[in-house]
Amino acid sequence: QVQLVESGGGLVQPGGSLRLSCAASGFTFSSYAMSWYRQAPGKERELVADITSGGRTKYADSVKGRFTISRDNAKNTVYLQMNSLKPEDTAVYYCYASPPWGGYWGQGTQVTVSS
Repeated sequence: QVQLVESGGGLVQPGGSLRLSCAASGFTFSSYAMSWYRQAPGKERELVADITSGGRTKYADSVKGRFTISRDNAKNTVYLQMNSLKPEDTAVYYCYASPPWGGYWGQGTQVTVSS
């Protein structure tokens, strides 16, 4: 079955960096787009970034120039490099895969940006 396991979250000071990872299994990872979403307390889940199977990327305006999504098909892993973090980036970050037969979420990893 499809499994997505996120890691790399934590507490970081404003201006700091974190790299999130999402290890995927149960489907042909290299064939499908992957996405990162986040959900802050009291807010709806929002798309942060996605990457196509061919490596084309797209970002939310709020993270452009600060976050970078990438993938390593040999490791079945998608990454989110987050730089210049702000308190408003505090949220649970989720990995999302959408092969043709359905959508799948990871369990999420908490990112807290605070001094």
